[in-house]
Amino acid sequence: MTEILPSYVQGSWWTPASDADATAVRDASTGETVARVSTAGLDLGAALDYARTTGQAALGELTFHQRAVLLKQLALALTAGKEELYALSSRTGATAQDSLVDIDGGIGVLFAYSSKGRRELPNAKVYVDGAVENLSRDGSFLGRHIYTRLPGVAVQINAFNFPVWGSLEKFAPAFLAGVPTVVKPATPTGYLTEAMVRVMVESGLLPEGSLQLVSGSVPDLFEHLRLGDLVAFTGSASTAERLRAHDAVQTGGVRFTSETDSINASVLGTDAASGTPEFDAYVKQLVAEMTSKAGQKCTAIRRAIVPEDAVDDVIAAVRDRLAARIVVGDPRAEGVTMGPLASTAQRDEVLRQVARLREGGGELVIGSPETPTVRRADGSEGPAEDGAFVAPMLLRFTDATSPAVNEIEAFGPVSSILGYRTLDEAAALVARGGGSLVTSVATHDPEVATTLAAGIAAYNGRVLFLDRDDARSSTGHGSPLPNLVHGGPGRAGGGEELGGIRAVLHHMQRTAVQGSPEMMTALTGVWHQGASARPFDTDDGVHPFRKSLAELRIGDQVVSPSRTVTLDDIETFAAFTGDTFYAHMDEASAAANPFFPGRVAHGYLLVSWAAGLFVDPAPGPVLANSGLENLRFVTPVSPGDEIRVELTAKQITPRETDEYGEVRWDAVLKNQDDELVATYDVLTLVAKELTPA
Repeated sequence: MTEILPSYVQGSWWTPASDADATAVRDASTGETVARVSTAGLDLGAALDYARTTGQAALGELTFHQRAVLLKQLALALTAGKEELYALSSRTGATAQDSLVDIDGGIGVLFAYSSKGRRELPNAKVYVDGAVENLSRDGSFLGRHIYTRLPGVAVQINAFNFPVWGSLEKFAPAFLAGVPTVVKPATPTGYLTEAMVRVMVESGLLPEGSLQLVSGSVPDLFEHLRLGDLVAFTGSASTAERLRAHDAVQTGGVRFTSETDSINASVLGTDAASGTPEFDAYVKQLVAEMTSKAGQKCTAIRRAIVPEDAVDDVIAAVRDRLAARIVVGDPRAEGVTMGPLASTAQRDEVLRQVARLREGGGELVIGSPETPTVRRADGSEGPAEDGAFVAPMLLRFTDATSPAVNEIEAFGPVSSILGYRTLDEAAALVARGGGSLVTSVATHDPEVATTLAAGIAAYNGRVLFLDRDDARSSTGHGSPLPNLVHGGPGRAGGGEELGGIRAVLHHMQRTAVQGSPEMMTALTGVWHQGASARPFDTDDGVHPFRKSLAELRIGDQVVSPSRTVTLDDIETFAAFTGDTFYAHMDEASAAANPFFPGRVAHGYLLVSWAAGLFVDPAPGPVLANSGLENLRFVTPVSPGDEIRVELTAKQITPRETDEYGEVRWDAVLKNQDDELVATYDVLTLVAKELTPA
């Protein structure tokens, strides 16, 4: 591990010819050299071109579902190799619990996006967004929005604190979108990212060019970027602003998103006095956020905002919990619950920021900036000699509006406590952070929660409400989840690195397309009203329900005969179901209703009849009706009216890992005057192949 850490570019592992300018990376606990890092001589431009050509071509052959299946397989490969990752993670200063958050959390992101991709995206290469817009009276000119993948490369610049999770939470959405990735990890912990990438490469699952790794600096990166590329950056707000100002971003069309340092807050509600479950949950969470990853989390609580009369109680409770539960030392030592910072440089930076906080009015009420006594790997205890250790520290600010506490972040096991008098004042203090990734609120009072939500939501990417009902199940203040937004406004960067499918769409272009129904069907893979259809001939044709997924085509259609609705039908349905709503049973009351001409048929009677009109009942490739969506009743049906149904295969979605897929049918009910009665989508599960007789 003391050799030059390799990069993985253009399909192979690469190291520089000379190590003359290599940077030594050291074990966070012992100072021992772990690896050396250099990119001297690396052709970054060629690596980016390889992604744009080879990577784009390989990913472009796959549908969303095929990429989603690969994400799951990659997650399984990383799970099988995670013991090696855990061993290396301890050298970064991470405890076993820290490593679980980073490594298992990152693997969990792959699993989550695999699942969401197969559930929420089509098994196609184009994503259709929103409803169709009819742009002409006769329906011959339509418009709608589609998403197509960006034609470039996703460059992902990651921070040192989460070398696995930070990489995978960016990689998964990009991969699912079909955009190749170049990962640039932070130097102090990049050896763990390299080990992760090695597992993925050796799995043989990665499409060629879909993932590359640059181990070391990329000073001329932005000179090689162009329209169609994007950069996702995690790090300091000052660095993000410098990168955002580059001409490639400002005028060159390169997309730039950032997730930066954030002065996150946690508010103790006015009802959460000492002794309540909410108070206890608040203190437990605050200590966890101060000490998890040694406080090196972009989501960590930097400001504890509590009622003025509760400040002393919170300080005392935090002091007691730290004394009872936190043992600082080498993560490989038995009983250690908080490791060192990632590097001695990071340790020195944290101590500098603590000094600035004290100069700005902060009184150190817990902990000390002095070198702490720590537990070594052999179990002995003593001063931290070559390690990057810092003790947990809590500062008290009597002036809660001090610029220092609301602007300076010590990126380590450091928090500050501020008192407030009113909920409006608490909300204003949250806002003074200038935009945050997350704020949590401990309260069991819905009025406190709603008041604070109105005042703080706009300043946060995420708000967690913590109380006795969810304290045990909550994932906590500092745990981003792949299905929810991870990002925040203002100082936090303005990005959304996670957030379910929204993060996938960040790697795609939303485009309005206009054209005829025929053209829209071809562009989207979804049948549109007015496009050509193939009604089946009852004499010599094959009913669409007799076709397997392999045989069925978009536009295959059933046009049913008409059926007359009688008053007796309406009354029988009402008696059988118990739905005796007056519009169906009382002529005078129904006629007085502005929506009805008199008694009308139940909407669900019509939908039930429609199924009888279009279904082919014998066993066959249609396995089940899995749902009905977008139902709208348009024209009431009176006794004596007739209805008929047109059912058209609208969208066909094979499932990659099953022997069946989903077919979405466009269902239209019309009356004898060709007026629209109802529209909806019918969902069926259909076998991919016919079962042999």
